[in-house]
Amino acid sequence: MHLKGRKMDSEKQSSQSFGDFLFPKIFQTFRMAIQPSKLIIAFAAVAVICLAGWIMDSGNTVIAGSDGTTELQVYLGDPGRVPLFIETNQGLKSERRGVFSTMWHFAATKFHGLLTALFAFDIGGIKANILEYCRATTWAFRYHPVYCAILGVIKLAVISIAGGSLCRIAALQFARDEKPGLTEAVRFSAGKFWSLFTAPLAPLGITVFIGLFIFFLGLICNIPRAGELITAIFVPLALIAGGLIAILLIGTVAGFNLMFPAVAYDGSDCFDAVSRAFSYVYGKPWRMAFYTAIAAVYGAICYAFVRFFTFLLLWVARWSLELGIWVDNSSKEAGKLTALWPPPGFMNLPGSSSLSTVNWSEWVAAFLINLVLLAVIGLLVSFIISFYFSANTIIYALMRNRVDNTALEDIYTPSEAAQAEPATPPAAESESQESKAETETPPDSVSPPEPGNRVAKQCGSSPC
Repeated sequence: MHLKGRKMDSEKQSSQSFGDFLFPKIFQTFRMAIQPSKLIIAFAAVAVICLAGWIMDSGNTVIAGSDGTTELQVYLGDPGRVPLFIETNQGLKSERRGVFSTMWHFAATKFHGLLTALFAFDIGGIKANILEYCRATTWAFRYHPVYCAILGVIKLAVISIAGGSLCRIAALQFARDEKPGLTEAVRFSAGKFWSLFTAPLAPLGITVFIGLFIFFLGLICNIPRAGELITAIFVPLALIAGGLIAILLIGTVAGFNLMFPAVAYDGSDCFDAVSRAFSYVYGKPWRMAFYTAIAAVYGAICYAFVRFFTFLLLWVARWSLELGIWVDNSSKEAGKLTALWPPPGFMNLPGSSSLSTVNWSEWVAAFLINLVLLAVIGLLVSFIISFYFSANTIIYALMRNRVDNTALEDIYTPSEAAQAEPATPPAAESESQESKAETETPPDSVSPPEPGNRVAKQCGSSPC
């Protein structure tokens, strides 16, 4: 009996120790990310953002040289040469491009470079691709600030609805194994739109507000004689303000991934979502980095698999079509299918071709095929977005469990919150109880009527 009890205790302890490792739950992300409802929400978000960027690119504000070199390429090589490049090529209207399309192609290139470096465990390559993208973003805001501000607001609004919906679906599925409908998730994110929209902006606004203090201190330094003395006196406060800005920036960059899940999981408002994200990042930073690294590596593997599946799908479909087409196109340059649909590649799914269609029907057919290919690529991008929000929702639940000791199954539901609120105000309830006590008297306290009164009531006005 003692041996059996010891065996059971050891098995229980081993199961408990294994249960302490929560990171394997991150591997549920792929199954959650490929849900049709999530892909539809993410695809709609991608379509809206691309449509907005395509409309705004009609102005063609990015200047390019005669050899195809753009402002961005010049900026990445030498930022100081950009003004001269713009002045030299200002009159080449036909060579201009859009900011959104330029950043889209650049971001796609850097994303694939990042994945290649990640698979090769090349830390330097990962760092280089991230820094190059950050520099490109700096170029966009520096030379096209109005464009970036308008498109940034549109992106944040769309991502607030789509990201909140994706996080809500992932939270319910991870916490309670429920699969809410698409409209239910969108309705939740629409109700929490202001919290989702302002959560990423709140720490940035606080950072700007603190930065204004340092800016005004610099203005005071311009005053002759007294300015430098006042600046020297308040330099310690400027250093404290700089430290606060550093804390806010690190917390915003590292905790941005947890803000939307905080709203989806706990129904948080703007400042509560920021507070939770900061507390989890600074409470257990190494655990947060560990979970993020696992999600990044696992996400790269899943993306490679999905991209290979997409490439195989396109290749099989095109090869099957090619078996039945043997005629050339109208220009006799190549086969008809090659002119309509170039062979896809793993790194270039739509394919590339220098052939030009002559016949109007071939042009329409090539245009329609390109639309279908763009839709397929849009689904691939939708998977990335769905995986990103699903993984961060799981990471938020794990961090909340470790920092706040909150159960993974604990999740905010609007119905339970409504039931928790009192149906009537306390004052009205007390008044209703008092009026009820006055109208309802116990049977024992009612005195029986006197005989004379009973007779008068029975007789009324007529004589008895």
